[in-house]
Amino acid sequence: MSGVVDEELIHSKIAIVGMSCRVPDCDTPSAFWQNIVRGVESIRTFRDEELQQAGVPAELLNDPHYVKRGAVLKDTAYFDAGFFRYTAKDAEITDPQHRVFLECAWEALEDAGCVQDLERRVVGVYASSCLSSYVLRLYEDQALVQRLGHVQIGIGNEKDFLASKVSFKLGLRGPSVNVQTACSSSLVAVHLASQSLLNGECDIALTGGVTIRSEQTAGYVYQKEGMVSPDGHCRVFAADSAGTVFGNGIGIVVLKRLADAISDRDNIQAVICGTAVNNDGEEKIGYTAPSPIGQAQVIHEALTVANVSPREISYIETHGTGTELGDAIEIKALKEVFQTEAAAPQFCAIGSVKPNIGHLDTAAGIIGLIKTALALKHQVIPPCIRHEQPNPKLAFEQSPFYVNTRPRAWKDVSDSPKAGVSSFGIGGTNAHVVLEEAPTYASDASARQHHLFLVSAKTEKALANTCRKMAKFFRIQPALSLADVSFTLQTGRAHFPYRKMAVCSSLGEAARLLEAAETATTSSSGQEELRAAFWFSPQTQALGRMGRELYQTEPRFARIVDGYIHSLSKEMPDMPSLERLLPGAERAQGDDALDPLPVELSQFFCQSALADLLVSLGIKPQVAMADWYYPLMVDSEKRPHGMMRSTLLTGG
Repeated sequence: MSGVVDEELIHSKIAIVGMSCRVPDCDTPSAFWQNIVRGVESIRTFRDEELQQAGVPAELLNDPHYVKRGAVLKDTAYFDAGFFRYTAKDAEITDPQHRVFLECAWEALEDAGCVQDLERRVVGVYASSCLSSYVLRLYEDQALVQRLGHVQIGIGNEKDFLASKVSFKLGLRGPSVNVQTACSSSLVAVHLASQSLLNGECDIALTGGVTIRSEQTAGYVYQKEGMVSPDGHCRVFAADSAGTVFGNGIGIVVLKRLADAISDRDNIQAVICGTAVNNDGEEKIGYTAPSPIGQAQVIHEALTVANVSPREISYIETHGTGTELGDAIEIKALKEVFQTEAAAPQFCAIGSVKPNIGHLDTAAGIIGLIKTALALKHQVIPPCIRHEQPNPKLAFEQSPFYVNTRPRAWKDVSDSPKAGVSSFGIGGTNAHVVLEEAPTYASDASARQHHLFLVSAKTEKALANTCRKMAKFFRIQPALSLADVSFTLQTGRAHFPYRKMAVCSSLGEAARLLEAAETATTSSSGQEELRAAFWFSPQTQALGRMGRELYQTEPRFARIVDGYIHSLSKEMPDMPSLERLLPGAERAQGDDALDPLPVELSQFFCQSALADLLVSLGIKPQVAMADWYYPLMVDSEKRPHGMMRSTLLTGG
């Protein structure tokens, strides 16, 4: 294992084992990372026609201070209601924030490969959402309000019901907590979820935040000395920084105790070393203003909890809104913590995701965490876009910091990558998380040449869509281990009625077979346990070659055969060699025509060992049938003379 964690500290650390996100221009973490590393700005300019269709009045469109830009999250009107047991009417009166969060919660659990663990593990939910603007539309329909009542509408839209709704729909029994601290909500949720895991309140934690405004196709009115940008571009720590741009998006991570994740051999994305949360109190100029004292204290506390010195941090994902006051105070707080150990200037890169996708309000912190976890996973310090000249007032030259403006290989900066993520909320609740790279495992992948890929869905259309997405994923991730993918698809995913399978020797072949229309698709009536029968046929040459391949590629089969040979060798001094019992393609069993003993033993070994192997894999027969020849008698040299055909039928 490289990047090994200290055994004494392992029990205080948290593993990120799964994630999902939907942000402007991206609906998966991998697509999000590609846009980040390429420096894509997903804040777009709206055409007047779009704004008019969205209901923006003409006088506002003609206002010179009206900025026609925004960060849009696509397809928020769609929802897989049937998958989560929603009626069409229930789905219609549910805020898109709740609907999308539920979909992403399932995606994150699938990404973590733990959906089959949900019944036997205690799973907690820590969730944040923005103020519902969708409910305002519902209240415009007074007939609907009178028919359903305030309680039913509230359950579908209010913040209070987000986390518990996920717990109810997915059958999760751990703590179910809504976290609301404005812009820092989702990173505070990560802190609380981590504490819950360390305190033993849950085994798995699902945590994240969502912000989706109903009126996404809409600009905003710029006000001098306000928070928003005059031109719809967000620039952080730059000479021309002038404000932020608000956007829409969602992010969720799945957390486990690091010791458990290592024991379960999970796909760890990054490791949380320490977290901290505090509040500014009254030591600032106003309620909405940030405080350098509060921010410095929370960063220092998180580093102390993580047992990490500032000098070990090589990247910080800042809150970085692009406002003059906010950026200046954040840099002042960082200097307060880092300057004491600044052996050399500019050793720590800083950046912010907000110039890419806008300020996501309650989801801002979790998206910053996902971005940083992906950076550690790919070992690349990501670029901060829209930054040409540093703000001279921030005096970066003699500070520990520099704004990273191009993708940089992390190994060129640090041998032990560690990073910090900050999120600060209006009202003064601050959060900071310290991350490090994930440990890697020595491979124990199977030596099999072919592997079984299983895919399933609740409808035939969903199955076809899943196969297309999986095929696309395989083509862009050709280095994945076939054995690991096969294992995850079988043990880490739920098995639904509509199913497809592929036996393949490469990811390219898997992609082709999953997309092929002729590949078998099945649907079941819900009966999971199907009756099985074992038939032992009188095969010879082909059976021996099959046994030889299984012996070479399937360790469990080899152990069973070796056990047979060891047991029989005590009674048979002239026991045939393994090469005669399991001949390869270069040697046919017909060579033993004058000595049938190896043939008979090979037939028995192969079929009996294969049956034992299938039973060990969970395939248990109700019926076993044998149709073979066995020796009628043996001479003094234990050679068979005469054969008798037998058919055996047993029920179990």
